[in-house]
Amino acid sequence: NVKTFVNIVNRHPYDIDLRAGRHVVDAKSIMGLFSLDLSQPVQVKVHGSDADRAAVEQSVAAFEVKEEQ
Repeated sequence: NVKTFVNIVNRHPYDIDLRAGRHVVDAKSIMGLFSLDLSQPVQVKVHGSDADRAAVEQSVAAFEVKEEQ
């Protein structure tokens, strides 16, 4: 799943970061993703316009896991 995620975000020309707790890594770096604790919630930060963020959200929607309440 990590490889698939990285391949998807690499299709976008703008910077994308992932944040897990206090750690932030380049979402386009497979090594960066493996350095995160992926069992914890991860936030996606797109450095672009609202349209850019929407495009990324749509392309990675399959990886989204909703927290149980």
